[in-house]
Amino acid sequence: MKALILAAGLGTRLFPYTSDRPKALVELNGITLLERAIRKVNELNITEIVINIHHYGEKIIEFLDEKENFHLPIKISDERDQLLDTGGAILKARPLLGDSETFLVYNVDILSSIDLNELLQFHTLKGGLATMAVRDRMTDRYMVFNHEMILSGWRNIKTGEEKLARPNTNLQNYAFSGIQIIEPGIFSLITETGKFSVIQLYLRLAKSHDIYGFLDSSERWSDLGKPDQLIQAEQLLKQKLI
Repeated sequence: MKALILAAGLGTRLFPYTSDRPKALVELNGITLLERAIRKVNELNITEIVINIHHYGEKIIEFLDEKENFHLPIKISDERDQLLDTGGAILKARPLLGDSETFLVYNVDILSSIDLNELLQFHTLKGGLATMAVRDRMTDRYMVFNHEMILSGWRNIKTGEEKLARPNTNLQNYAFSGIQIIEPGIFSLITETGKFSVIQLYLRLAKSHDIYGFLDSSERWSDLGKPDQLIQAEQLLKQKLI
């Protein structure tokens, strides 16, 4: 099984931390977000890690060289010419991920106590095209699932916008955690090109393919995309609460 770590974002929400480095190299209690993500995905029997780069991408390459790739097989998906968003990044990485292995996708700017082996077991049991880790938490934008936890749509409760792939009267809102497992068969179904989001892709495919939500109720999930969120996570780490 391979893993794709999404590390190419501009990190604008983390400014000024990202004024001279990519968000992946911002440190949380002395350890970069990238190293934390690498440690986390390696909880699975990962055969190879792919990392996409854009903003200050050369610094990620230098960092990995200095760390000797953490003695792991790591390859770079280079987006320095064009930032492709999550869906475009997955498609761009296809030659490195291959068409034969299930793969994990993990956002570099999250800190999670999710059991990735439980996520994989759920995904394998359900047999869907993809499985999104979700949580019951407050946000503006939600993924919408039916009683079988099959993706049925998307909602923005702040604007009232709603996109339903499978209309139903008994739908539940859950927040996407930036962690997902995907079958390589998805590549043959992608008609989008260039820059596009994986959510856009999922909402189109959900009309005819099963994409599941795995309800993660583990102790902690933190978005590290803003300075105040980073500071809060540092305090929790020092108190050993995450």
